Amino acid sequence: MPQDIEPRLLRSFTAVADELHFTRAAARLFVAQQALSRDIRRLEVHLGADLFVRTTRQVTLTPAGERLLPHARRVLSAHDQLTAAFARTERPLLVDVGAKVGTAYQVLTRTRADVPDLELVARFHSGLTGAAAEILGGRLDVSFGRVAGLTPAALARLDHRPVRYEPMTVLLPDDHPLAARPEIPLAALAGETLYAAAGNAATVEWTDLAERLFAGRGIHIAEPFPEIDGEEEFIRVVLKRRWSVLASVEFIELPGMTLRPIVDPVPLSPISMVWRRGLRHPGLDALHRTVGDLAARHRWLSRPADSWLPDPDARLTHLG
Repeated sequence: MPQDIEPRLLRSFTAVADELHFTRAAARLFVAQQALSRDIRRLEVHLGADLFVRTTRQVTLTPAGERLLPHARRVLSAHDQLTAAFARTERPLLVDVGAKVGTAYQVLTRTRADVPDLELVARFHSGLTGAAAEILGGRLDVSFGRVAGLTPAALARLDHRPVRYEPMTVLLPDDHPLAARPEIPLAALAGETLYAAAGNAATVEWTDLAERLFAGRGIHIAEPFPEIDGEEEFIRVVLKRRWSVLASVEFIELPGMTLRPIVDPVPLSPISMVWRRGLRHPGLDALHRTVGDLAARHRWLSRPADSWLPDPDARLTHLG
């Protein structure tokens, strides 16, 4: 009977089993594909059985792999719970809020004020897709964003809670013909090209939301551009390229640009709080209390009568 299987080998196995693709699994774990393959081979040798059938076109589980998978998940869950049970309660909770403005930052700021004895450390990732990988890799605890844009494999290992339906806006150069309007009807954007983070692998969920909104309306997404790291660099690139930008109702200020709400209909960006399944931390409990209070006080989860929200998002938030 095999003894002393390293949890890392089981994590490698479950990642490949979830993705059925070695390259994606390696990216999810932030390891080289060769290292992942070595771990899988070590586990197979340890167990005396092949776990995957690998061809040039696909990866599938063998019967032995199918048998191992539920046991591996239970072992990893127990390992995580054991680690959490003996972790120092004052361990900082790492919370991704994206930027120093918006829903997530409001939640973090309010929670810090309510529980000053707890340490909630901010991180500023540019999208939930990238942040989710950090959470699953154990380098982040909590993030916020659109969960419907995540893969089913990622969602299976995360928990999430709806926080807010953020109205979407458009950021326009001050001299743009539409900038003088107090509101921008969605139909008025026909023929426009808007930046929606295409080309940034960390913000796939936002680009997907834009594509769904623009489909059939004659609105175009700006061509893919490499990931823009940080607020200062974002401002520089946007101003240099004179992009119009698809944005949320609360957004960083850019000189020479105007933020205008989109109406007829009001497109919504659904924001959820996301954390690793099984995570236990008093800071997470405090975030839950803050989310519940702010959402109720400001009616964050009330949808305008004339609003737009994709069906997958409505189903995942259970409030559509």
